[in-house]
Amino acid sequence: MTAYTWLAIAIVAEVIATSTMRATAGFTKLGPSLVTVAGYAVAFYCLSLALRTMPTGIAYAIWSGVGIVLVASIAWGFQGQRLDWPAMLGMALIIAGVVVMNLFSNSVSH
Repeated sequence: MTAYTWLAIAIVAEVIATSTMRATAGFTKLGPSLVTVAGYAVAFYCLSLALRTMPTGIAYAIWSGVGIVLVASIAWGFQGQRLDWPAMLGMALIIAGVVVMNLFSNSVSH
């Protein structure tokens, strides 16, 4: 698998873990706690595989940018979190930054 595939799996696992964390009630509920811990374990393992060939700074920028937008979107859609215009603008700028970095930066291996 490519570094981007490993990174995508890592992001999805981290988003699942983070989105489930609220349901752990401070890690007092076993089911959600197991999902959270397993999600982070998978996320970090897959991130380590992506870092074999991808620069750390680039991988982390993509990981954090995409993760922020996905977690905020899930919280909005399923947990009742409100997103105002500044929050949505900020997330749009994060997406734009990740796109610009991937399309135009010489730091990214294409």
